[in-house]
Amino acid sequence: SCADLGVKVVAVTLLHRKGYFRQRLDRSGRQSVEPETWPLEKFLEPLSARVAVDIEDKPVEIRAWRYTVTGVDGARVATYFLDTDLPENAPEDRRLTDSLYAGNERHRLRQEVVLGIGGVKMLRALGFQHLDRYHLNEGHAALAILALLEERHGDPPRSHPDLDARIEEIRRCCVFTTHTPVPAGHDKFPMEMARTVLGKRRARWLATVAKQGVLNMTDLALEGSHFVNGVAMRHGEISKGMFPDYPIRSITNGIHPGTWAAPSFSALFDHHIKEWRRDALSLRYALGIPLEEIWDAHLRSKQALVDRVNLEANAAFDRDALTLGFARRATAYKRATLVFSDIERLAGIAREIGPLQLVFAGKAHPRDGEGKKIIRRIFEARDSLRGRVNVAYLPNYDITLGRLLCAGSDVWLNTPIPPLEASGTSGMKAALNGVPSLSVLDGWWFEGCVEGITGWLIGTDGADARHRQEPLTDRKASEFLYDKLERAVLACFYRDRPRFLGIMRNAIALNASFFNTQRLVLQYLDDAYLERPDAGAGPSEQGP
Repeated sequence: SCADLGVKVVAVTLLHRKGYFRQRLDRSGRQSVEPETWPLEKFLEPLSARVAVDIEDKPVEIRAWRYTVTGVDGARVATYFLDTDLPENAPEDRRLTDSLYAGNERHRLRQEVVLGIGGVKMLRALGFQHLDRYHLNEGHAALAILALLEERHGDPPRSHPDLDARIEEIRRCCVFTTHTPVPAGHDKFPMEMARTVLGKRRARWLATVAKQGVLNMTDLALEGSHFVNGVAMRHGEISKGMFPDYPIRSITNGIHPGTWAAPSFSALFDHHIKEWRRDALSLRYALGIPLEEIWDAHLRSKQALVDRVNLEANAAFDRDALTLGFARRATAYKRATLVFSDIERLAGIAREIGPLQLVFAGKAHPRDGEGKKIIRRIFEARDSLRGRVNVAYLPNYDITLGRLLCAGSDVWLNTPIPPLEASGTSGMKAALNGVPSLSVLDGWWFEGCVEGITGWLIGTDGADARHRQEPLTDRKASEFLYDKLERAVLACFYRDRPRFLGIMRNAIALNASFFNTQRLVLQYLDDAYLERPDAGAGPSEQGP
């Protein structure tokens, strides 16, 4: 969206040569993993620039690869991927950027040195000498603050007041977005480890933020940024409770319409809303698209999904049966098995009202035993429901499969334990393709749910539902889920199809027109990037 809007930004991240993993599922749902190596040269341009960072008192060489995003009108934005797989480095250092989820705490901290300190150094080596803003996306990049302090001041001062003043100077040009209310998502390292990895001199910069012998990367990012935000209105409120000493605002996540619209909906929007790729807000004009055209576009997407399910899972899916989609990481708080809490009631709803089928996808982290059990439980439910409700689990969830699921399902199911979903974006992708959500009130659904208009709430109906903060037990949540399936979702789909099509259209016009990255970028520009803190704000003048 920055490229679409012509916003001058540059992005830096780590290169993960091994991707995540390829998922294999046996007949009982047992997950096995195979390594997946990216063919870098097909997608990325190697650059000659080299920088070095000191890690454990020895230099580690870093190079960069470039990926260029081209916007709808030809503007270009570069993303630089940092890579330590160089012959000059020791074998352990060469593997630093191999994998996203690998190694122990020490390995993780070493990766974050490459990202935060190495990232700032690489920007300089590539010619980006002066930037208005440095946006730290999650605490993993927080050591960029330390790199900026070093760049300006060299060695840390001996006294805390001087240190506070110097951090304040850096704070004026840094922005921080926190993405998770889950404590495990906030990286913490023993201060003794930080001294070993960073060196004693560098570690002195961290004296003001290290608490009880622990370096918390989120604390460092909070302390070093003048603007801090959560990724949804509700997540901003939760984050204020987690970090009460800091002013935290909210900028709700979004998705890129040009990326996530299925071919049938891209063609539909091109015909009726010609500027939708340049002006995502214009998707509100979907209210003028005839319902039969929305249904026709949906059926083409649904047929593609049904064909994939039947090819891979031999699940006897039917294009005319109501299809619930659920695809995300297989981990406990997502509660993928909530819909199977009462197998007989689920089967009874399908028998009494109309056919129902469910399609799942998602990988469990190799070390997440509970996540692996969740997949096996879904396979067990599939077997128990055979002949009554069709259930399929598609392996190796990736972006391509994600597009197919979000566009081809009839209703998008989401059942996290509140308030653990910071935002969630899969439901936004579904809404873009006219697929309404059936969701627990958490994350973005606090803002996107208009009951019976854009989808359905799993929980207490009524205007005050958003103000009730107590989380539902699994039993109560499943009761609400079955009740809503029976009385609202299936009843609407099979007995009042025009109303269901109207909800599909509303999902596009009301939700997709707001929950997109074009609005997101413009909001960051207004609230964070172009905001001028008190006099003397930051280095100048090339853009964020």
